[in-house]
Amino acid sequence: MSIFRFPLLVWMGIAILIISLGIRQSFGIFMMPVTDTFHTGREFFSFAIALQNLLFGVFQPFVGMAADRWGARRVITFGALAYAAGLYLTSLAGEPGWLYITLGALVGLGLSATSYVIVLGAVARVVPARYTAKAFGLTTAAGSFGMFVVIPGAQSLLSDYGWQAALQIFALICCLMIAFAAFMKNTNSESDTKGAAVESRQTLREALQEAFNHKGYWLIHAGFFVCGFHVMFIATHLPSYLADKGLPGATAAMALAYVGIFNIFGSYFWGVMGDKFDKRYVMTSLYLIRALIIAAFAVLPITEQSAAIFGGAIGFCWLGTVPLTSGLVRQIFGARYMSTLYGLVFFTHQVGSFLGAWIGGRVYDYYGSYQPIWWASVILAVCAALIHLPINDRPVSRSAATSS
Repeated sequence: MSIFRFPLLVWMGIAILIISLGIRQSFGIFMMPVTDTFHTGREFFSFAIALQNLLFGVFQPFVGMAADRWGARRVITFGALAYAAGLYLTSLAGEPGWLYITLGALVGLGLSATSYVIVLGAVARVVPARYTAKAFGLTTAAGSFGMFVVIPGAQSLLSDYGWQAALQIFALICCLMIAFAAFMKNTNSESDTKGAAVESRQTLREALQEAFNHKGYWLIHAGFFVCGFHVMFIATHLPSYLADKGLPGATAAMALAYVGIFNIFGSYFWGVMGDKFDKRYVMTSLYLIRALIIAAFAVLPITEQSAAIFGGAIGFCWLGTVPLTSGLVRQIFGARYMSTLYGLVFFTHQVGSFLGAWIGGRVYDYYGSYQPIWWASVILAVCAALIHLPINDRPVSRSAATSS
């Protein structure tokens, strides 16, 4: 199926992810101006972002269940309002502790209801199963395009108006997601109607029991934990790491922008590979490449050129895990309760994100260096590569739902 034949819902989901994830990925460049304003160490801001990501994950199963029951449109509308409120109230905060509630809890709730779990769950119902990884790859790439567009814009807003005004502008932009959500009306793909009829007889409790008894489901959780650790450690701390090496803020913004632009191609590439080849082996290859890229960055001299190369290289496999992981969940368990089941997997991803963002700041404040976390990331990538090999990826038989 050509990407131009995907239903309108897919394109509306792409627009929502461009806004939601583009803003989210820009938070790293706010670390230094925010900590300078409140005269705190980096652990303070790191913990606020870590809390945001943890709650982002905690809310995912619940918003996934809500989307499976009431539809993506209502959930996204609610999430957009929470996201906008969190950003606006953060800009008004007079004490640093308020950021745990605004930037942490409210933005975390908003992200959970406007990101991959909800959008991919809706996409899974309108795209034939044999094209889901490709569709998921295209949709995932949208978040990276947002990163490429939003981060340089955020840097300009910071330079010209300050971080408070930048967040207020972002709050207004969040409201656009409500307009796009109006088009998020789910209908089952004709080619999947028979399978959807079988799945519709399954209750949520039965779907959860089926997944919890499947060993591969827990291995998918473990692999996605590593992805979360990598993504949020790099997104949160790469700007400060480069600043420590004497590079200007524009270099960090450009490195993160390269992450975004290369992930546009990478997410789609890995999604297409997931449709053509065994998703488990594609995932293993992705994590091994990540390990090599991070190891090289940790040992080579840090310059503007090496920062740009790292951004592009890590960007190519940045969120390629999303179409592959969600594709595995869809392939094994079907589309009916995908938002719920993938929401639980994404919670584990966000536990990794919490630790990546928080521990990065804590290790830096204690050791004065990020080197231990870079090498921990390499080891975790190798472990994630091996974890996916034993997964049984055959679709579950409803007559033998507990098979693993």
